[in-house]
Amino acid sequence: MNQQGILLGIGNPLLDMIATVDDNFLLRYDVQMNTSTIAEERHLKLFNELSNEYDPTYVAAGSTQNTIRVAQWMMGVPGATSFIGSIGRDEYGEHLKHCIALDGVNVNYMEHEVEPTGTCAFLLSTTGERSLVANLAAANSFSPLFLKTDKSKELLAAAKYIYVAGFFMTANMDSLMEFAKYAVAEDKVFLMNLSAGYLVQFYQHSLLSVMPYCDYIICNETEAALFGDMRGWGNDLSVIALKISALPKASGTRPRVVVITQGAQPTIVAQLGKVTSYMVEPLANELLVDINGAGDSFVGGFLAKLIQGESIGDCVRAGHWVGRTVIQHSGCTFPKVCDFI
Repeated sequence: MNQQGILLGIGNPLLDMIATVDDNFLLRYDVQMNTSTIAEERHLKLFNELSNEYDPTYVAAGSTQNTIRVAQWMMGVPGATSFIGSIGRDEYGEHLKHCIALDGVNVNYMEHEVEPTGTCAFLLSTTGERSLVANLAAANSFSPLFLKTDKSKELLAAAKYIYVAGFFMTANMDSLMEFAKYAVAEDKVFLMNLSAGYLVQFYQHSLLSVMPYCDYIICNETEAALFGDMRGWGNDLSVIALKISALPKASGTRPRVVVITQGAQPTIVAQLGKVTSYMVEPLANELLVDINGAGDSFVGGFLAKLIQGESIGDCVRAGHWVGRTVIQHSGCTFPKVCDFI
């Protein structure tokens, strides 16, 4: 199978800025340790100071982009993955282009003239604690018109698998629906991650609008439980997985597969009316560094092996392995060489 551009991700690209900061920096911007927050007015100067004074490590990020990076790393096939999203025409955008090129992902960024590139300050304290402050900016300003550009059409045509994280629907629902309908019309595999509990709670209409187009739905136990509660299905995750897999589907070409991760607890997979659980290999507490990239990296590993024709069990095993690897690093980062067997 020709794997050039076989996997396409569409989402909100961010530039992670990872740095160790002092207490004065945290106090100046009113940042509490061990929190994740969307940047407010008082945080906006934080990013320039971090860049100018703290020599941060830059990493291409954002949920979908992380997943695509991991899949590219695991597949090891040049040009196998692509990504579409919106950035600003600024210095951070140039950093992001450089980082994603090093990851081997082929990108088509819409460059916004006004909004800055989305950034996420990944702040490490001198005691090892961490906090995230994200400024979505241009990432939330994607235009459906960009899908009509020649490069976007080329990437869409080449892809056999299209992946999107649920975050994209908060500000880009029209584009998301266009991707989903395109996937069904062109018989491409469409996969979506529910991504966060608040999306299940507060974007129910949007979620239910796109789910009929999904061949794969991936979520964690919290998101699944909230969805089950919303539908009146109780709290048994196996039952919820089965019921999601049986929801109406726009395409009858393939049955829907539902994957529910549970951190260190077994991963649940529902397909064809059957539920299977897959154990997670434990990790010693002293090796755990940062769990923020666990979900995105699991999906990247899962997708890499799915594309390569492996069984669902082997796809889950790959997801567990790469998740276990990434959580031993800060941010969604990983060794230069993938040694998965």
